[in-house]
Amino acid sequence: MKTDILGVGIDDLTPDEAVAAGSALMEEEGFHYVVTPNPEFVLAARKDEQFCAVLNSADLALADGIGVVYAAKILGRPLKGKVTGIDFAQGLLTRMAHTGRSLFLLGAKPGVAELAAEKLRAAHPGLLICGTHDGYFQEDAPVVEEIRAAGADVIFVCLGAPKQELWMVQHGPDTGARLAVGLGGSLDVFAGTVERAPESWQKAGMEWLYRLIKEPSRFGRMVRLPLILVDALAARLRGGRA
Repeated sequence: MKTDILGVGIDDLTPDEAVAAGSALMEEEGFHYVVTPNPEFVLAARKDEQFCAVLNSADLALADGIGVVYAAKILGRPLKGKVTGIDFAQGLLTRMAHTGRSLFLLGAKPGVAELAAEKLRAAHPGLLICGTHDGYFQEDAPVVEEIRAAGADVIFVCLGAPKQELWMVQHGPDTGARLAVGLGGSLDVFAGTVERAPESWQKAGMEWLYRLIKEPSRFGRMVRLPLILVDALAARLRGGRA
């Protein structure tokens, strides 16, 4: 049973529980997909019914952002904590390196996925990365066929929201993969082209501020994020209704 956060269902899991759940999906027959709602996702879903439906149809929805955790507290539905997409992915990578499941990296600028693949192979001995493709493609069918031909079990789809979530729903089943995970800009972090916040900032729930300091151009987007707390408070005053 998911926890409703302003109309978006979130799985109440610890990071370890999330990785275990994702690993189980990876072993099941059929196609499954994982979403990582952060405050931007939740705010966008309140205005976009299709995006909201895609998020709520996911096999696993992880609270990727301290704002989602705070909103849950305000609503009186506390979560165990945040589960960032990149930490979840790292846990899956460790499992894949030991189980032999193959991974396809999709997204980012040309060359980034290949660099990410090199670094991930070095960091996770035994990890099988069966292919990569940048996110600058015009036609979906050739990409889908490339993933199918590569025999990927898992796809990290890094096209940005909501494009990546819609892509997973529309094309994921045709790739032949068992699991797809929407991971935004994670390939840039894996490749080392974008620096992740130090662990102390992560633990303090201030990773968003670190990114803002490093990328001031994100200010216009970031300034809206406290709105999730305002919306949560308003919903609480209405008796919990989104």
